[in-house]
Amino acid sequence: METYQSIYAKIVNACASGKMNDDFKAAKELSEAETYHLDCLLHPEKCAPVIAVSECECDDAQKRECEEACDFGALTHDQNGRLIVSGDSCVGCGACIDHCIKDSLVDRKDLWPLFERLNKGSAPVYALIAPAFLSQFGSQVSAGHLRSAFKKIGFAGMIEVALFADILTLKEALEFDRYIHSDEDFLLTSCCCPVWIGMIRKIYNQLVPHIPPSVSPMVASGRAIKELYPNAITVFIGPCIAKKAEAREKNIADAVDYVLTFQEIIDIFNAAGVKPEDLDEDTRDHSSMAGRIYARTGGVSEAVQRCVQRLKPDRPIQVKALQADGVPALKALLKEINEGLKLDANFLEGMGCKGGCVGGPKVIIDRQEGTEHVNEYGSRAAYETPADNPFVLEMLKRLGYDTIESLLEKDQIFTRHFDT
Repeated sequence: METYQSIYAKIVNACASGKMNDDFKAAKELSEAETYHLDCLLHPEKCAPVIAVSECECDDAQKRECEEACDFGALTHDQNGRLIVSGDSCVGCGACIDHCIKDSLVDRKDLWPLFERLNKGSAPVYALIAPAFLSQFGSQVSAGHLRSAFKKIGFAGMIEVALFADILTLKEALEFDRYIHSDEDFLLTSCCCPVWIGMIRKIYNQLVPHIPPSVSPMVASGRAIKELYPNAITVFIGPCIAKKAEAREKNIADAVDYVLTFQEIIDIFNAAGVKPEDLDEDTRDHSSMAGRIYARTGGVSEAVQRCVQRLKPDRPIQVKALQADGVPALKALLKEINEGLKLDANFLEGMGCKGGCVGGPKVIIDRQEGTEHVNEYGSRAAYETPADNPFVLEMLKRLGYDTIESLLEKDQIFTRHFDT
C-alpha cells in the first residue's frame, strides 16, 4: 500500500505536467492508496491542517504524552489506538509534528484542488506571497524572479502580502490611538499569527476584548484582490501550517481560497523544471519597510510604533512594546496578563514560532538567516512607514477608503470582530 508521501509525490508530478482532468481520474489511478490518504489529498478542505499518515505504534504513556503536547486539545486516540486530529481544535502550530517520535504526523498538502482550478483556466489565480519569502527559494531569487515563476506555472500574477501588512500597520496604529489613553490600557495585536490569536480565543478568551478588530495581512490581501477582481482565485503562500486553519475560519473564509507552504511551491517548481533565478525579473516594489519586517519577531511592534510616531508625534502615550515568540512563551505571557501581573508595555505582540514567521515550520532556510534577509529587504524599501507610501494610499483609494482615518470608519475589508 502506498504512503501519503508517495501519493503526494505523484500528485505533484501530475500537477506540474498538467495531466489532470475534472473527475480526478489521474489521482484516482494512483489507486492502491489507503482511502483516507487519497481523500485528504484530493479534498484537503475536509481535513485538519495536520493529519495522521500511519498507525500510532506508541505505548499508552507515549500516547498520553503526545496528547498533552498539544496546547489546544486537538490530539486524541480512538478506542483502537488510532491517532485523531480534530479539525475544529487544531490551529496548525506544528508542534505535534516535531513531537511525534514515530513520524506519524505531517502537514496537510493542498496542491491538487488548486491545480485543478489552474488547469481549467476559468478564473485568474493570484499568488499572495508572505513577507518571509526572502531567499526561501534560493539566495539569488528576488521578488521579481518569483513573480515570473508563478506566471510560468499558470498564475495570473503575484502580490506581496507586505503591501497589506502596510495597510494593517496603519489600522493598528489608529486603533492604538483610539484605545490607549492610560498606563492601564493595552492591546494584543491581531496581525499576522493565527497561533497567537488561537491561543487567546481558545485558552484565554477573557482577553479577547484587548484584540483590535483587524484581519491578518493574509486575509486583507485576499479580500482586496477579490474586491478588485471579483472572480479571482487567491492562494496564500508562506512558511506556516496554521494559515491553512485560519483561511477556513467562518467569518474570514471569503478571503483566501487555498494555502500552500513554501515547500509545496518548491515541489511544483522542481517537478515543472522551473528555476526562478533563470527567469526575467518582473519587479514591482510596493511595500514600505514596515510591511516587509512583519516576518520576524518584533517586526509588527516596530512597524506600529514607527507609524504611531509618524501619525501622532505629540501623543503623550506612545507604543511600548513587548514580544513573545514560540508557544511556551505565548502561554507564559498570556498567563501573566490573565493573572493581573502589571507589564511595562501597552502593545503585546505574539508569534507562535521562535523568531517569528522566519522560524515557521515550513521554512527552507535557518531562521537567523531568514531574519537577516528580511531586515535587509526592509532597509531597501523606498518608504519607512505606510503613511508615506503612495502605493498604500492608492490601494486604499481603489478600495473605497478616501483617507487613512476611514480605516476605522468602514467596517469592511480590513475589519474582523472576535467573539468573546
